[in-house]
Amino acid sequence: MPRFRRASRTAAALASALVILATAAACGGDDSDSGSSGAGSEASSSGKSAFPVTLTHKFGSTTIKSEPKRIVTVGLTDQDSVLALGTVPVGTTEWLGGYKGAVGPWASDKLGGADAPTVLKDTGTGPQVEKIAALRPDLILSVYGGLTKEQYESLSKFAPVVAQPKEYNDYGVPWQEQTETIGKALGKSAEAAAAVEETEAKLDAAVAEHPEFKGKSALMATPYEGIFVFGSQDPRSRLLTDLGFSLPADLDKVIGDQFGANISKERTDLLDQDAIVWMVGDVTKDAAKLHKDATYKDLKVVSEGREVYVHETSDYGSAVSFGTVLSLRYEIERLVPQLAAAVDGKPATKVEQPAS
Repeated sequence: MPRFRRASRTAAALASALVILATAAACGGDDSDSGSSGAGSEASSSGKSAFPVTLTHKFGSTTIKSEPKRIVTVGLTDQDSVLALGTVPVGTTEWLGGYKGAVGPWASDKLGGADAPTVLKDTGTGPQVEKIAALRPDLILSVYGGLTKEQYESLSKFAPVVAQPKEYNDYGVPWQEQTETIGKALGKSAEAAAAVEETEAKLDAAVAEHPEFKGKSALMATPYEGIFVFGSQDPRSRLLTDLGFSLPADLDKVIGDQFGANISKERTDLLDQDAIVWMVGDVTKDAAKLHKDATYKDLKVVSEGREVYVHETSDYGSAVSFGTVLSLRYEIERLVPQLAAAVDGKPATKVEQPAS
């Protein structure tokens, strides 16, 4: 299965977990629908403590009554926000890279001397409910996630669950909101704001150094089953816009309410931007294959040398796909020089590959 694809979530694998859920129900959360929107709001009887806190999401709202100590991240990149706030989750969900604890090199220093989290798998049937229950969590996070209603309700039987926000597509939450939401859930809003500010400062510095990005158009794509392009709510595309680029005007109209989709041969025009970033398994082979494609090879983005290639199985490629408060710091250092070379107006300029 390609690294960029999210596993399909179904409720089938959850039925067998109901027995273990019942035994763990003492830790359950409150998920009544508040009818409000946004990342959530803090509430406290004392006005001084961060708890209890109620967070709204796609399936209603969840109240966290006290500071969580045992956090499991079902959201594929939520561990980065937890780690950025000085907390090590007891469980994470595997997505990319095969890293110990599902913690990438951009975040590994945040482990300190703590044990790496237990890694859970998502094999296409949804979260591993029994294994999550065995970790005795007092909070489950799926902010950068795609839980179904059934999965959310099953997980909520034994711990409060913060699901993906309803304002965005599944897997479409901006990294800033992801971090701030998790900060509220952990009672660390100030730390979350500081972490966001640190990463935004790096983005601001890149924008200031490269004013030529403003007014240029760009797109992220991968040669999977033809051509797959990433929409405006995907973290890969969000970085391009954060750097000053614009996305193709009708991109989301073409792909619908998804993080991305395959496009037809008739819409190859979407690829002809001021810069295109390709996520590929083999830079040399995949570039050569693309340059033989009759619908792509003659576009100006090719003839004018405006292509950027990212090896998707490298640490750099994983960081690009993560698009989190921590991975962006790692990614910016590598992607920005490539984009600058791609849009410098000189076809002869080679877009160099970063060391890692």
